[in-house]
Amino acid sequence: MLDELPTVKTLIWSDQGGGQPSVSGRFLDFDQWYGEYPESEPEVILHIEDPCQMTYTSGTESLPKGVIISNQALMAQYMGAIIDGGYDEHDISVNALPIYHCAQRDVFMNPLFWVGGTNILIMPDIGQILKNIADYRATMFFAPPTVWIGMLRHPDFDKFDLSCLKKCYYGASIMPVEVLKEMIERLPGCKIYNYYGQTELAPYHTVLKAEDALRKLGSAGMGGLNMETRLEDDDGNEITEPGVPGEICGRGPHALMMYFKEPEKTEEAMRGGWFHSGDIGVMDEDRYISVVDRKKDMIKTGGENVATREVEEVIYKDSRVEEVAVVGVYHPKWVEAVTAIVVPRAGETIAEEEILELCRRELAPFKVPKKVVFVEALPKSPTGKILKRDLRATYKGLFTA
Repeated sequence: MLDELPTVKTLIWSDQGGGQPSVSGRFLDFDQWYGEYPESEPEVILHIEDPCQMTYTSGTESLPKGVIISNQALMAQYMGAIIDGGYDEHDISVNALPIYHCAQRDVFMNPLFWVGGTNILIMPDIGQILKNIADYRATMFFAPPTVWIGMLRHPDFDKFDLSCLKKCYYGASIMPVEVLKEMIERLPGCKIYNYYGQTELAPYHTVLKAEDALRKLGSAGMGGLNMETRLEDDDGNEITEPGVPGEICGRGPHALMMYFKEPEKTEEAMRGGWFHSGDIGVMDEDRYISVVDRKKDMIKTGGENVATREVEEVIYKDSRVEEVAVVGVYHPKWVEAVTAIVVPRAGETIAEEEILELCRRELAPFKVPKKVVFVEALPKSPTGKILKRDLRATYKGLFTA
């Protein structure tokens, strides 16, 4: 490979793993490159309010923003994740998402180190995930819904002994209720938790604990150990009435210090002392939150608002559907048209009219898709989030061609 890297000027070798590079003349020794080690620790006093890390948002809707998090935010978040998620020193976790993904790193891997548990790091390949869970007898596993769907659909799912799994976690995007029911059925010995949050909250905000997984099916739960949660209307007033949609807001020590070099966006996100998520949710009579949609993903068609999640949940009831994403596409009459992009399961064939008929039975007429498009795969970020902005761009001329 080195012959294919002519622009790389400095190659560094560390002998911590033993052995020597076969082309040692091109490598600098790590100690030589680093220089002299200090004889003592640097005399620096660390404060709990000091900035600790900067993680970029996933940028599924706009350009990523650098989120600066304090020591306090991470410590409070780790403590909450450990207690709310029930981690202990006997846990073994398979970590399959990239470690730059703050949920994988800061809700699971690092807190588990705190309590003395074991972390296994692997690449995000579905077959390897199943194999490593079985081989290492993992007790806990976290993944976004797209990865859980891939695992459940894998042809060898039932060949692996996954009885070791005691705690299954999902988050990063909305889990379809039909998929959640399948998880509960096919992993009967596993307690299922839902973490909901954002990079800006270090990152978890609410948690639906295992004891509520069936009782509050599809909910994101309540504020975590150190977090307050509320819904706001467009004027910033708190919504207390059950079932009334509003923007999900959070307050507590998890919250970001600032967006890097973006003071206006920081002020806008933290107005009134609450972080404004951009997600629309509703609370039930017990104050459990359900995420309805991203504010920017809500479709306004013919003057009516349509939550894409509601339409997706109905389409997932067709067992032949592997994945679906519903987006608003420009329409000369309706301004935005509800459009479903569907990935059928391997070997399955679905007619557009079958999806439309299912939606007509379950939804108000204005929520029924104007068009169903079948594709082999949906565009996703490296962390498994469906990129709806890419779908809107791809199909922007669907109704004007």
